[in-house]
Amino acid sequence: MSWLSELARPEIRALRAYEHAAWEPGLTRLHANELPWRAPGDASQEGLNRYPEPHPHALTAALADFYGVPAARVLVGRGSDEAIDLLIRSYCRAGEDAVLICPPTFGMYAVAARIQGARVMEQPLRREAQWGLDAAALRSLALASRELRLIFLCSPNNPTGNRLDGAEILTLARALEGRALLIVDEAYVEFAHAPSLIAHVADTPGLVVLRTLSKAHGLAGARCGVAIAQEEVIDLLRKVIQPYAITQLTIEAVQAALTPEAQGRTAERIATLRAERARLSAALSATEGVRRVWPSEANFLLVEFDDAGVALERAHQAQLLVRDLRGARVLGEALRISVGSPEQNDRLLASLSGRT
Repeated sequence: MSWLSELARPEIRALRAYEHAAWEPGLTRLHANELPWRAPGDASQEGLNRYPEPHPHALTAALADFYGVPAARVLVGRGSDEAIDLLIRSYCRAGEDAVLICPPTFGMYAVAARIQGARVMEQPLRREAQWGLDAAALRSLALASRELRLIFLCSPNNPTGNRLDGAEILTLARALEGRALLIVDEAYVEFAHAPSLIAHVADTPGLVVLRTLSKAHGLAGARCGVAIAQEEVIDLLRKVIQPYAITQLTIEAVQAALTPEAQGRTAERIATLRAERARLSAALSATEGVRRVWPSEANFLLVEFDDAGVALERAHQAQLLVRDLRGARVLGEALRISVGSPEQNDRLLASLSGRT
């Protein structure tokens, strides 16, 4: 057992995972208390009257091949959110351990930690450095804490849109070996102009990379994401994840999305979205009442207004929903605007300029 397991909760290390019904494809199943007939309207390939594979090995293998890693280093879950929750539940004892986040960032890191009873430490991103990491301060804070178990970084970051420095992330992960895991949430990496950090998981034991099918692959409603980490970490998470977590419809949807034909369409859509991101950013920068459009490598823009409330109302009158960030610290009069289709972006620009 290495430090990757020693850092985990003792209860999880000792846990005997739930033993689900035997899974032997091809046999008539009279062992799992399922109904023998399909439900009306069931158009799935395998039938929704049957439980899906408890831990979908074929899907795991397909995603491992897609991301270029061994299947033993992949855990498939219900979006990145489930992986975040599993990591915190596996590594953080309530009232004793801590996670470290860099706000402004994705809110689920702190929410999942507080649900588990873990302390939330913060090292803010540097607004004056285009929302970059304060690498020296982050390292100092992390190394000084005996309670720290997990650090969550989002790159490209939500809601600021910027990509964090990969070299700084890897340096920090290696400095923390034996002390804490560093989790990099790459939900938006397909929209960035830099490679994923997945290739570094093999030689950086404490590095965990989260990926999702929700964004670039258009499967937000299917709820599928993966954690990619050392096999020892994945084995711990598999003890905690519920059996049958991935529905049959999700399995079939993701398998279809991984075909070469589907990936070709995905690549075209990513290229279109990047072009629309640049067009939308330039047009918003020239719009009256817009104070600043922050550079983005994600599929959204962080936009500061003279009066975000007015902009929000104008968008709503055009039947458009954008994210109100005025309650977040340091963001001020800001909205987060997802990059839509060309027609949707035109409607947004027209609404904010007062033409609708």
